[in-house]
Amino acid sequence: MIMKSLYSKFAFITIMIMVVSGIISFLLSNAYYQIKLKQQNDEKITNFAYEIADFASKHPLISLEDYFNHIGAIGYQILLLNNDKDEQFFGSAFREKNLPNDIPSQVLEGKVYHGIRIFPHKTFVTGFFANELKNSVGVLFEYKGKKYAMFIRPDIKLMFNEMHILFGWLLIISIVLSVILVLVSTKFLIKPIRKLNDATKEIAEGNFSIKLDIDRSDELGNLAVSFTRMSQKLAKVDALRKELITNISHDIQSPLTNIKGYLNLMENSDKSEKEKQQYLEVVQSEVNRLSSMTKQLLLLSTIESKTDLMDVSTVDISGQLKAVIHQYEWSTLDKGIMMSYSLPDATVKGDPALLYSVWENLLTNAIKYNRENGTIEIELTETDGEVVVVIIDSGVGLSLKELERIFDRFYRADASRARSVEGTGLGLSIVKSIVDLHHGKIDIESKEGKGTTFTVFLPKL
Repeated sequence: MIMKSLYSKFAFITIMIMVVSGIISFLLSNAYYQIKLKQQNDEKITNFAYEIADFASKHPLISLEDYFNHIGAIGYQILLLNNDKDEQFFGSAFREKNLPNDIPSQVLEGKVYHGIRIFPHKTFVTGFFANELKNSVGVLFEYKGKKYAMFIRPDIKLMFNEMHILFGWLLIISIVLSVILVLVSTKFLIKPIRKLNDATKEIAEGNFSIKLDIDRSDELGNLAVSFTRMSQKLAKVDALRKELITNISHDIQSPLTNIKGYLNLMENSDKSEKEKQQYLEVVQSEVNRLSSMTKQLLLLSTIESKTDLMDVSTVDISGQLKAVIHQYEWSTLDKGIMMSYSLPDATVKGDPALLYSVWENLLTNAIKYNRENGTIEIELTETDGEVVVVIIDSGVGLSLKELERIFDRFYRADASRARSVEGTGLGLSIVKSIVDLHHGKIDIESKEGKGTTFTVFLPKL
């Protein structure tokens, strides 16, 4: 599974980081030992060797053998050589007695041997803990008139044996605990991703009612919040899609049923020519209705796809509004509606045909849903940055619930208030899409029984 793969990868990468960082740390500490600590260690042992030699030289009455046995017992490995090259070892044995042949003679001549400082550059462990005779410090001292070459180094095994065990256990425990903590923390980090993956599968199967119990303040928490919002929007889109399909089916089926019914009536020979002509007019009206709906759907689809759409030019908004008012003057007169308007010159950059469709839809709506002998007011104003068109009617108005969905496709207000009004429910949706396409804004204010106000804001650019 993907999650297990991600879990394994995350855990593997984290453990590898630990391993690599451990190796790098070891190499850096080794370099630090080789460059600095080894010199300091050699100097410290050399000073200690001088103190031992000075004490032995100044106290000829002590037993040399007892003295060095005592020093060996407290944690040092020692080799004594006299002029006759007689060897005496004190403390624990050297693992390798590999002192170069010329070194004892040089020390007996007064030269100090810095074997720790010049020990070959190896790893920290073999460098510091190498139990070899050449990894020692050699100095000269005199005892009862005889010269001795003393080679000394710390007995690391005696001094740090318990510490070795302690450090070993600490290292093992820290590694085991680190791996366990990495695996647990990785599982904790992957858990919300697994939940998101499961939620994605649910959405893919059409279940948008997803509730994620991911309460975090980090990036995964933000992702969960965004995912939840996305699922809610998808749920809304899915509901609108289903409603759209239902509305399209209903709005197409209704005229088709009427057409079929009236055509069947026209086949009846008992009907008079006058009746048949009336039926034919109804059929023609339904065909026009279907044609108008199809054109509006195609226009809406084209607007939203934004392909081969914008024929941008300078648009005379005042002239367009006057043309629309003149076009539907007969409708206002037939309904006894009083029209008043203030239309000073104003222009914007846009598509003339689409903007004309905006004014046409808004004005026909104001007429359709107006009361008998009502009023319509149109105001056009211009500012430095935009043109504002306000259309006010004294019609039936809209409820708050209807206002929330007024721009949805196929949505129409309460049928009880618009039974005599024909329409597809696409007009305002088209208006909103066209205004958005021109980077404008449309606002609506309405009160039931008191009328509706549409305000369109169009930028001049």
